[in-house]
Amino acid sequence: MKNIITQFSRIFVGILFIISGLIKLNDPIGFSYKLAEYFSEPVFNMPFFIPFALGIALFLVILEVVLGIMLLIGYKTKFTIWSLLILIVLFTFLTFYSAYYNVVKDCGCFGDALKLTPWQSFTKDIVLLFFILILFFNQKLVKPLFSSNVQNIVIYASIVLSSLMGVWVLNHLPIIDFRPFKVGNNIQKGMRIPDGAEKSVVEMVFIYKVGGVDKEFTEKDLMAIPEGAVFVDRKDKVITEGYVPPIHDFTMEKDGSEYKDEFLEASKVMLIVAYDLVNADKDGLAKMEKLSLEAKAKGYKVIGMTSSTPEQIVAAKKQFGMTFDFYFCDAITLKTIERANPSIVILEKGTVIQKVHHNDIADLKF
Repeated sequence: MKNIITQFSRIFVGILFIISGLIKLNDPIGFSYKLAEYFSEPVFNMPFFIPFALGIALFLVILEVVLGIMLLIGYKTKFTIWSLLILIVLFTFLTFYSAYYNVVKDCGCFGDALKLTPWQSFTKDIVLLFFILILFFNQKLVKPLFSSNVQNIVIYASIVLSSLMGVWVLNHLPIIDFRPFKVGNNIQKGMRIPDGAEKSVVEMVFIYKVGGVDKEFTEKDLMAIPEGAVFVDRKDKVITEGYVPPIHDFTMEKDGSEYKDEFLEASKVMLIVAYDLVNADKDGLAKMEKLSLEAKAKGYKVIGMTSSTPEQIVAAKKQFGMTFDFYFCDAITLKTIERANPSIVILEKGTVIQKVHHNDIADLKF
C-alpha cells in the first residue's frame, strides 16, 4: 500500500509540475508580470528585483518542467524531492500571503489558462505539499526508470528544449493564447455584463488620523469619529466581488475623449500596441511608420495604443517619424492584449483577426 501511494504521488506531482511549468513557459512574460507584482512596494517591497523578473520567471518555469520530468523518471531522487519540497514551501508561503493579505489576486500558477483565487491557489499548494511530503518520507521507493545514460539524455534534452521554447516565445508570441484578446474573440462581447449577473458589494471606508495614527471608519462609524480627528482619505472596500467581464478597463482615449465605440465598429483597423514607448523595442518602433502607411493604403484605420504620457508620445513620434495618432489605454490592459512591445493587432468590427510580434510583421495578412 505504501508503494502504491508513493507511486501515485510521484505521478501526480510530476505531471502537475510539468503542466504548470509548460503553461507558464508558453507565456513567461505574463508570469514575470506576476513576479513583479510580488516584488512591488505594496507586497514585499523589493523593487530592486523587478528588472530581473523575466529572468527569474524563465528560470522558475524551466525548473518546474525539468523537476517534474526528473521525478517521473526517478533521476537523482534525493536532490529532486528536496528541490520540489523547497519550491512548494516557497509557493505555499506566497499563495497564503496573497490570500490572507489580499494583495495579489491571481498567483499565475497556471498562467491565463486557469484562473484561481488566492485561497484556491493556497489549497492547491497544500495538496501538493501533502503529496511531496509522502515522497520525502518514502524516497527509497522512487526508483529510476532507465539506465544512467538514458536518464542523463532525457534530462539534458528537457533542459535544452525548455530553454529553446522560452527563447522562441520571447521573440515571437505565446504558442497558445489563453487571454481574452485572443484571435477570434470579440472585444465588445468580452466587455458585456450579462443580465442578472451578480453585482459587487462595496463599502465606503473613511480614513482619519486619530492621535497621529490612521484609522478606518465605515459609514456606520462616522458619528463615533473622535473630536480632533483629521480626514485623510476615502476608499471603496469590496465586500463581495461580483461578476467581472473578461475584458475591462479597455479604453481608446485621446485629448479627454473616448473613441472606443468608433474604432470597434470599424471594419478594418490596425492597432499598434506599445504599452511603454520609452522601454519599447527600438527596432520594432522603427518599423511601425512604414507598416502604418502600407495598412492605410489598403483601407485600414491605423492607431497606436499606449499608456505613455503625452510628452513621451511626442518624443517617440519625432524620433521614429510616426504620423499615426496614439490613444491612451491602461498599461495592464495593453499588456494583456499583447506581450510584445510593440506588437500589431488587426480588428474587424471589434473582433481580433490577427496578432503578430514586431519580429513577425512579414506574417501580417491585410
